[in-house]
Amino acid sequence: MNFIKKPFIYSIIFATTLTGSFSYSMLKTFVLSETISTVEINNTVSTTQTKTVSSVATTNNSYSDNNIQINLDQITVYNTQVYIADIKVNDPNFLKTALANNTYGTNVTAKTTTTAKANNAILAINGDYYGANSKGYVIKNGVVYRDTVRDNASNGDLAIYADGSFKIIYENEISAQELVSQGVVNLLAFGPSLVENGEVVVNENTEVGRAMASNPRTAIGIIDENHYIVVVGDGRTSESSGLSLYQLAQIMKEKGAKVAYNLDGGGSSSLYFNGNLINKPTTNGRTISEREVSDIVYFGY
Repeated sequence: MNFIKKPFIYSIIFATTLTGSFSYSMLKTFVLSETISTVEINNTVSTTQTKTVSSVATTNNSYSDNNIQINLDQITVYNTQVYIADIKVNDPNFLKTALANNTYGTNVTAKTTTTAKANNAILAINGDYYGANSKGYVIKNGVVYRDTVRDNASNGDLAIYADGSFKIIYENEISAQELVSQGVVNLLAFGPSLVENGEVVVNENTEVGRAMASNPRTAIGIIDENHYIVVVGDGRTSESSGLSLYQLAQIMKEKGAKVAYNLDGGGSSSLYFNGNLINKPTTNGRTISEREVSDIVYFGY
């Protein structure tokens, strides 16, 4: 009879345990959803806002009422289909964020259009996809959900304050709670920043990680007080190549953005307006479909 030595048996057990732990870790990171907290939907207008909504007028490329005015243009530039939304509000509280399924957690995702409709958004874009990372500040509508500094903190975050102003901050320089104490209501942690003080702050070689130079893109910027701009560019198809970060920044600057910030792109880039998906999101360039994401940025009630 052959006997297996104990050290060999221990090695097999250790290897099996290690493989199982790694597999579970990968599933937990990318597949398994875990609810950490739920958020109550609040579609009521704050006491500082104009409570009545009157004279609503909509077309395929515009929305207007006594609180919010949005004009949407579609242009072709850099061999890319680009959608540019010019948004004016009479109160900064109409700029909001929302979590997929109104739930904060691991791998909790939904399509931008689904989350937008659930929160009565007029215009919405995908956010920073906080759920794809285990670190990085998560501040949504004044609530701190995560306060660990992200690994690529040098990219900076976009802080959106209660007065509607934008500022680029760095997580390794200030705590999440300090940001809230200073008036930050929403924080978007993707990046990099594209425009600061009206000037482009990326160059032709700037890219997000190992991403291709031309990609579908999503970005948000501020032009003036209560005056915002959203840019979404399609990509990875024969009819729309995609934008580099430098090209995206140039568009923002040309449209008058004082501060502009790059959000999650690629297959996540989605633009919802007046009840419809406007752009043509794609991950592989062969099929047009929305990727489910963990959060959105939107304008609405």
